[in-house]
Amino acid sequence: MNWFTETSETAQGRQVQVAYTKKLDSFQSGFQQIEVYETVSFGKMLVLDGAIQLTAYDHFAYHEMIVHVPMNVHPDPKHVLIVGGGDGGALAEVVKYPTVETIVLCEIDKAVIELSRKHFPEFNKAFDDKRVTVNIGDAAEYIKKKANAFDVIIIDSSDPIGPAEVLFGKTFYRDVFLALTAEGIAVSQSESMYYHRDFIAKLFHQNKAIFPINEYYFTLVPTYPSGTIGFSFCSKLREPVDKIAPHRIEGLAGLRYYSEAIHRSCFVLPAFFDRNN
Repeated sequence: MNWFTETSETAQGRQVQVAYTKKLDSFQSGFQQIEVYETVSFGKMLVLDGAIQLTAYDHFAYHEMIVHVPMNVHPDPKHVLIVGGGDGGALAEVVKYPTVETIVLCEIDKAVIELSRKHFPEFNKAFDDKRVTVNIGDAAEYIKKKANAFDVIIIDSSDPIGPAEVLFGKTFYRDVFLALTAEGIAVSQSESMYYHRDFIAKLFHQNKAIFPINEYYFTLVPTYPSGTIGFSFCSKLREPVDKIAPHRIEGLAGLRYYSEAIHRSCFVLPAFFDRNN
């Protein structure tokens, strides 16, 4: 049996191993190494620079939570930006909202989109939605010119190393703030509360100085290190659990993880992870 071992720099002496039957693709783009595996238990698996990005088996737990939490707190999201997310998983969730008028996906690495469309055809319909514009380029530069343009910004980035490192900095989050409308909400991938507490604390205090409302929530994804992954909820006006839109949730097709109850509970954090420390 062949074993893939995650080699991410953020692993800090820990490993994730996944058995696979075949390496389906391997490509060195101008930004990163992109690989796709056929695994024994998780279906197809996308790997960037040695770090697992998604598997067909459990991606829904990540993509539903990064998208539907902000989309169901904002009162009327019409214009949405996805930063990163070239695999199309987050995009497939955003297009479920019929009232959304425009969706921009800004991905720096065109090869991620191309290989994902080849190996994860379940997301292809989302790319072909007429409301979607794909922008190939640096999101940190793109967003500087988009003041007051988006109701929701979803930062679906890889780990804070390599091409994604800039997406965790103070300058980028200030630009995100300016790119949001008056009731705008941004959500970003923010690592594991078990493995990256120092990093999350630094990110939290950085963003607390920019956004009036800044919270952390999490989801459970077995193929990610520690089995959990968290998100930063950054809002100009809306608290994350005060006004959820249950009627909007009822209209979402194919949900496998997200629900109103999960939405409320995901902001309840364990005692060891007190965000005030």
